[in-house]
Amino acid sequence: MSLDAPYDRLSPDAVIAALETLGLMPDGRVLALNSYENRVYQVGMDEGPPLVTKFYRPGRWSDEAILEEHAFALELAAQEIPVVPPIAYQGATLNVFDGYRFAVFERRGGRWPELGNTHDREWLGRFLGRMHAVGRASRFAVRSRMSVHELGRAARDSVLQGDWMPDYLADKYEQVTEELLTEVEWRAADWGGARTLRIHGDCHRGNVLWTDAGPHFVDLDDCKTGPAIQDLWMLLSGGPQEMRSELTDILAGYEQFCTFDRSEIALIESLRALRMIHYSAWLAQRWHDPAFPKAFPWFAEPRYWEQHHRSLDEQLGAVRQPALEL
Repeated sequence: MSLDAPYDRLSPDAVIAALETLGLMPDGRVLALNSYENRVYQVGMDEGPPLVTKFYRPGRWSDEAILEEHAFALELAAQEIPVVPPIAYQGATLNVFDGYRFAVFERRGGRWPELGNTHDREWLGRFLGRMHAVGRASRFAVRSRMSVHELGRAARDSVLQGDWMPDYLADKYEQVTEELLTEVEWRAADWGGARTLRIHGDCHRGNVLWTDAGPHFVDLDDCKTGPAIQDLWMLLSGGPQEMRSELTDILAGYEQFCTFDRSEIALIESLRALRMIHYSAWLAQRWHDPAFPKAFPWFAEPRYWEQHHRSLDEQLGAVRQPALEL
């Protein structure tokens, strides 16, 4: 297996063969699901409903880190918190086939959460509050910790080391990110003293599925140690007034199960800035994977970097504004 083409051997036949090593009997139907960091497939079974299998990106996580993700999912599920934990076969949730590490899950559907009313936002808040209450009960030993340096300066430097944009844009990008990171690094140093806990880590609306039974997560691949606000701010949308209303509703549900330190709200715009910088770095770091140029062809075009520079400049202004107040 090549890290330049990490999934080159992962054909549909290989996916089926991997599941057969667990004693499963696929019926030949393999549907690739939307995933870039890993490879995820829905596989039909001769008997029973289809299953979902996730093949972990080679070299990204250690076995210990993946098993800690699995243990967290199982701990949440044991508390009847709606997540989809991995299925154990012969006592193991992490399996290996032809050098690929993979796990198997029940198939759970759902729709994009609109969060257009107080009822749904409070419901999602209760879900996250219950999850964070469990997240506080113990600590990760090997999963990563959120880091301002890793998300910010290290990510920015990795972009500058590549030939991604014309020289005139590279100079502008370096200047605006330097100003932005200088602001963020002192505003978000040590996460403002916020208590850290086990969190989902990538809790945007695309990672939440909604059914008539409410919201649930199907994946905890990015779970880590960080401040609670990281799992809340990406669910907000619009301008300050709209975000204030949405966050008020989410916290009304959240605080039924877990306390929340309002001082963490001051981290929102710094976290947004770090995500913007880190997202471009993530695309650059994964560009060798053939799936990425196909899915994100605009990334290598000057117009992307022109818009990215404008967005970062606007975010610099947002970071310097007073924090959102409830």
